[in-house]
Amino acid sequence: MFDIQPEERAAIRAAMNPLAEVMEEIGWETRLCDLNETQVLTLIEVAVGGFQDAMLAIAKSDQPEVSW
Repeated sequence: MFDIQPEERAAIRAAMNPLAEVMEEIGWETRLCDLNETQVLTLIEVAVGGFQDAMLAIAKSDQPEVSW
C-alpha cells in the first residue's frame, strides 16, 4: 500500500460528486455484480476523470504566477 498525499485525498473527495450522479442514474440499490459493462466503464471513467480534473485544479492553484 502507498501513502495518499493530502492533495490526492482531496481529489478523491472531489471525484465523489460526479460518481454519485452516475450512481443516482444507475440506482443506489443496484449491486455491483448486476452492473453491465457499460455501467462499470462509465463509473471508472467518471471516477478517474473527476480525480484527474481535481488534481489538475489543485496543481494549478499551487503554482505561483510567473511574470515575464
